[in-house]
Amino acid sequence: MKKESIAIDMDGVMADVETHFLNRFNKEYQDTLTYEDLKGKSESKAFPVKGIIKKYANTPGFFETVPVMDGAIEAIKKLQERYDVYVVSAAMEFPSSLIEKRNWLQLHFPFIDWRNIVLCGNKHIINTNYMIDDHPKNLDPFKGETLLFEAFHNVRVKNHSRAKNWGDVLAFFDISTE
Repeated sequence: MKKESIAIDMDGVMADVETHFLNRFNKEYQDTLTYEDLKGKSESKAFPVKGIIKKYANTPGFFETVPVMDGAIEAIKKLQERYDVYVVSAAMEFPSSLIEKRNWLQLHFPFIDWRNIVLCGNKHIINTNYMIDDHPKNLDPFKGETLLFEAFHNVRVKNHSRAKNWGDVLAFFDISTE
């Protein structure tokens, strides 16, 4: 019997880019911004320096050094027991990220087969049963069931099921956290 499939976004879902952006910004500008300061703001308006997110995302080494989202490794291993899991990242916006994202996945998620990694420009082509993403723009056109992973930029979005963390993801799929 064929397993159902799940597409999982990298940045903001598996990779804690919010923490990475905050840490870099606070270090560079000797600031003390917190997640609460960013909450509810769009990515383009979250930081007081215009274009800083794109600047960091285009910095060599950025994607290889992003911390793993708490609980992601264990949760994805559990999901793989029941589902075909695919990592899907719209990486083409930052072409230098392609190799870095692949290296990051090899380091932190070596149990995900390279054939289950999709680095693309547009996620509208993805045809899995489920998609987990932090951007509504990727979930809105998706034909399967969606799960919005909470991020500062999507706290006001109401039209998708939500997960605040990987425990919520496992609960959504009715998988025990033990």
